[in-house]
Amino acid sequence: MYFSFIPNIQYDSKPIQYPFSESDFVVAKNFFRRYQVNPDVFSYAVYFKKYAVEEGERLDTIAEKAYGNPFFDWIIALTNNMINPLFGLPLSENDLRKLLESSYDNPYSEIKYYKTYELKNSAGTIILKENLIVDQRFYNSPFKYWDGREVKQKIGSEISRPITIFEYESEENEKKREIFLLKPRYLDAFLSDFRKTNLYGKSSDFIDNRLKKTGV
Repeated sequence: MYFSFIPNIQYDSKPIQYPFSESDFVVAKNFFRRYQVNPDVFSYAVYFKKYAVEEGERLDTIAEKAYGNPFFDWIIALTNNMINPLFGLPLSENDLRKLLESSYDNPYSEIKYYKTYELKNSAGTIILKENLIVDQRFYNSPFKYWDGREVKQKIGSEISRPITIFEYESEENEKKREIFLLKPRYLDAFLSDFRKTNLYGKSSDFIDNRLKKTGV
């Protein structure tokens, strides 16, 4: 269904012969035209609703549940700006472990970076914010701060902790669990807008509103 909305492009094949003839060109889908949803629209709850992806769900199963049609899976991918829909949804923990174990020597002990704990002085003023990303040098060094009356010191390992590759990737994976679904009543309007967006305007390469040429 998605491909029926994408316009065509007529590009020159090789070798090119002169003078050009129709046989010198190949017609293909113009995948360089990328439809991207402005992230600001997600602040309008009237159009979208948040959805928590359940374990094992795929785009087509979510589309079936949301719109009654699994072939509307591309709408979910587009409205969530998924560059690669295969990795746009969270992996199961088992699949994530397999992926990381094949990519790293030991993702459970290899350190990605360090994160700080919140540190306050005796007056309750925050000296160090929580979850700041720091390096190994900070972790192994003394951290001095003014406590209101005197200079105090903490060792970096007391106020920060190592984050392993597995912890980092697990957190990133969980961020994919919350997606936005276009509410069904706005589906027709979205399809109409998407269709219009994929029509060509007049230009030197214009053939018709569904086809243009390039490469000449």
